[in-house]
Amino acid sequence: MTFQQELDRIADLTGHHLGGLLDRHLAGEDPARVGEAMRHALLGGGKRVRPYLVIASAKLFGVAEEDAMPAAAALECLHTYSLVHDDLPAMDDDDLRRGRPTVHVAYDEATAILVGDALLTLAFETLADPNTHPDPAIRASLVLALAKAAGTNGMVGGQALDLAAEGKQLSADEVLKLQAMKTGALFRFACEAGAILGGAGEEQRAALIRYGTDLGQAFQLADDLLDHEGDAEAAGKAVAKDAERGKATLVALLGVDAAKARLETLVADAGEALSPFGDDASNLVEAARFVAGRKT
Repeated sequence: MTFQQELDRIADLTGHHLGGLLDRHLAGEDPARVGEAMRHALLGGGKRVRPYLVIASAKLFGVAEEDAMPAAAALECLHTYSLVHDDLPAMDDDDLRRGRPTVHVAYDEATAILVGDALLTLAFETLADPNTHPDPAIRASLVLALAKAAGTNGMVGGQALDLAAEGKQLSADEVLKLQAMKTGALFRFACEAGAILGGAGEEQRAALIRYGTDLGQAFQLADDLLDHEGDAEAAGKAVAKDAERGKATLVALLGVDAAKARLETLVADAGEALSPFGDDASNLVEAARFVAGRKT
């Protein structure tokens, strides 16, 4: 099985689990429009790279896919909330996501705000559920790690820095900081979650965090290159918006060729971070290559 086939398999499993999660969560409730819009946002495709990383990282410690899936699904709920809110007119004002109308376009702005709020809270409800892991200490560790990754010292803080930077000239270090928060924090959590689920030692956990850090940078840099060079139909979202809005990116600072060279270095660094796991981590090495080479 190729890496793409394996990623597609996990994406299908994740989508099935998320569908069941929404069925249970919305059963007997009557926010019909919000529930419908949650399905539109959460079940509308996507590569599911972050859930894959949770499952693949946990597998290093013998955790079965089905046992890692609840944490993977929780992360995807939180990630999708961030996309719904990021697409809002007050943020990036996008009309297209994953090849479909964004939630505020398909429904309305108020519904999109509520959908984001609902998916955010569902993420933590899922992590805190005993079905996610029988050990309450493990569940608490997952909740704490995701809260840190998603909050003002992580994704939200990075979003704020990104908005504040529009039209301004930032240094490479400043761009790296905001991207490490905005994008990298959830990638780090995805890999750390696998270590938490598997009861990893500090050295192994640190190795996966290093890998997640490099992978998050690679993902963002590849995303910036796609925005600069990509095709909207293939990407499933608008492109060339970074330059239009004056967003700070490494592509704008370094140029395309230097950005591509840096991307290759990040992929190599990510692979090196996994050296303590040997051949057991070959699929995660492939994940880094996939992230760097993606066209959508």
